[in-house]
Amino acid sequence: MTALRALAVIRRWLAMGGLLLAAGAAVAETLPLRDGDIVFQTSRSAQSLAVQRATGSPYSHMGIVFVRQGQAFVFEAVGRVQYTPLARWIGRGVGGHVVARRLRDAPALLDASAVARLRRAAGGFAGRPYDPAFGWSDERIYCSELVWKIYQRALGIELGELQKIREFNLGDPAVRQKIKERYGRRVPLDEPAISPVAMFGSRRLITVWER
Repeated sequence: MTALRALAVIRRWLAMGGLLLAAGAAVAETLPLRDGDIVFQTSRSAQSLAVQRATGSPYSHMGIVFVRQGQAFVFEAVGRVQYTPLARWIGRGVGGHVVARRLRDAPALLDASAVARLRRAAGGFAGRPYDPAFGWSDERIYCSELVWKIYQRALGIELGELQKIREFNLGDPAVRQKIKERYGRRVPLDEPAISPVAMFGSRRLITVWER
């Protein structure tokens, strides 16, 4: 290959790289979701049906969105608290259906400083194991508890009202089976809890995206 031909190849690669960077920037600018958005789905997990029937809602799993290097991730409690690419997270749900909700007053409240506080609060939970017993301590944590505590501790915002375990529909057969598996005869009926549907219904949130 001559020096001139090699130079032409290098120029073409540089041009292609510039186009890719521009495309990446465009994607980042047109993302339908923003830092702090909350996403809801119907999980395919073994406990999903019990969660739906106990809470009276089709939504059995949720997480909070953070944008990292132009890509949307869902910070979620599943196995361990972790970041999951949005596309992969959506693919795990029933029918690929997802609803995203955002603070109604996000333009005023979610400035760069507030988002940084959300990220710091989230970082404190990273790697924590999932809590199948739905306890309220920080040692283990479940999906809606994670998002609720991030907002409450970072910004003092409580999205949805806490309930006690006894307030859920514990008489459904699917729910009773899970209760037996998780607690045996010692059911913590007065344990505080937050459900996906309680957060979904918060008046402080509005739906901004659905598919």
